[in-house]
Amino acid sequence: MKRLLDGLRLALTTFTVAPIRAGRVDRAAAGVAMTLAPLIGGLLGAVLAGIGLATRAGGASPLLTAAVTVALGVLLTRALHLDGLADTVDGLGSYRGAEGALAIMKRPDIGPFGVAAVVLALLIQVAAATTAYQGRWPATLATVVAAVATGRLAVTLACRRGVPAARPEGLGALVAGTVTWPWAVLGAVLVATVAMFAVPGRPWLGPIAVCAGLGASVLLVRHATRRLGGITGDVLGAALELATTVAYIGLALG
Repeated sequence: MKRLLDGLRLALTTFTVAPIRAGRVDRAAAGVAMTLAPLIGGLLGAVLAGIGLATRAGGASPLLTAAVTVALGVLLTRALHLDGLADTVDGLGSYRGAEGALAIMKRPDIGPFGVAAVVLALLIQVAAATTAYQGRWPATLATVVAAVATGRLAVTLACRRGVPAARPEGLGALVAGTVTWPWAVLGAVLVATVAMFAVPGRPWLGPIAVCAGLGASVLLVRHATRRLGGITGDVLGAALELATTVAYIGLALG
């Protein structure tokens, strides 16, 4: 039970700004935290959708409501994952070797590649969420929850056994290889089930959108592993944002 509580605390402090005192931080707790990532994503998505639906009910346009939803998502995660996306794109886009790319990713500044990636990701998410807020509230709720949870599920998959860390220290070293396949598959099934309610009349489109988001993140992690030697905290953030964005696109197309 203590291991579960430590993992839950670590998951909440990693994926949200929840003011919770951190418990023991080790690989055992990290494995629990990364396994619980989709659950934390689902809860965060429910909060965001709830606030968005209240904003919409108050008379806001779908576009404004979507912008509020995405902006709150950034605030409630300290923009940590967007920073990872920017750093990863800058590092991989430099076409340098592993050491050079990792050095770029550790810098505090953001290059043009990183800025473009963050801006495009946010624009696409707002545009897709705008479509969601034009429908009925159950579908809207399922869309936001599924998209946000898919992003966190991408982190769970990136931390599965067999994926190494690029550095001997840092978040990547702490969480790499801590998740077993059965838990990752269970998370995927649960998120796909929620997504079935995002597209009324065509329930199969939701799971396809989730799979597309996860597929994109798996390709990114594979490329980063080949270029960098493994995953880092920045790569996890990039996988999260990419999966969320692609899932949003797929759900909006439905």
